[in-house]
Amino acid sequence: MRIVIALGGNALLRRGDRPDAAVQQANIDRVATAVAALALEHEVVITHGNEPQIGLLAMESAADPVLTGPCPLDLLGAQTEGLIGSLLVRALHDTLPGRKIAALVTHTVVRADDPAFARPTKRVGPAYPRDVARSLARRRGWHIAKDATGWRQVVASPSPEGIVETETIHDLLTCGVLVICAGGGGVPVTADSDTGALHGVDAVIDKDLTAALLAEELKADFLLILTDVPNVYDGYGTHDPQPVLDATPAELRRGGYPDGSMGPKAEAAARFVERTGGLAAIGALDAAYEIVHGRSGTLVRPDLAIG
Repeated sequence: MRIVIALGGNALLRRGDRPDAAVQQANIDRVATAVAALALEHEVVITHGNEPQIGLLAMESAADPVLTGPCPLDLLGAQTEGLIGSLLVRALHDTLPGRKIAALVTHTVVRADDPAFARPTKRVGPAYPRDVARSLARRRGWHIAKDATGWRQVVASPSPEGIVETETIHDLLTCGVLVICAGGGGVPVTADSDTGALHGVDAVIDKDLTAALLAEELKADFLLILTDVPNVYDGYGTHDPQPVLDATPAELRRGGYPDGSMGPKAEAAARFVERTGGLAAIGALDAAYEIVHGRSGTLVRPDLAIG
């Protein structure tokens, strides 16, 4: 079975962790353990989030007096693909001795006229108290928005339309390579309508939506979205949340999950199942093997109703 695994940002930095290299190195061992059992039995492609890492790089770039202006987000995204890809390759190399493993910097095509460019929504970087966030926004030209932890920078998040390296990823898979790709949703680019030339854009693509598109383009059998909760929950954050164990895409969409957390994961799972007839699941990183074998997580399945 071909499985595309989308690792949440918690894979490297859990809530409350400092973004130190040593912390990320230690956390990556959990990922290697979770993925290894599946990789021994199945064909695996890994994607990953980059929200804490790109936020840190953006903050450093904006404050660097050597630069005439901040480094654009597409190039910062490429840096995070290299950083996180290297950590994953090293950990999996030790966990899966003899296995071919490659991390590939991946580019994701978006539309230049995507309305998301006019409505920044993607949260990046750390949370700040309101006054601090407002001061940073004035000095650095940020857009900011409130979430559960404070005020954070928000950037444009256009919808993924295609993945430049899909054929390369497919070729690597046929050679038995475990591929790490499309990190942070991929480097966002537009393609010239006449020449096909690629141009980077200042944005961050949602990694779960890119994972769904990648799984579709690779004709994967299963999309596995791993996060820091064991299930999707109806009423999450209330006094009586109820786990959703099984859902069709339509049922999942009716849950109305928030954009800043479970919403993109639910939409990604729904899109993949609708477009391919395959299966998707959402659940906890440490339960990856159990999720694929139907013993944990929220399974998203096709609606088999007739008529």
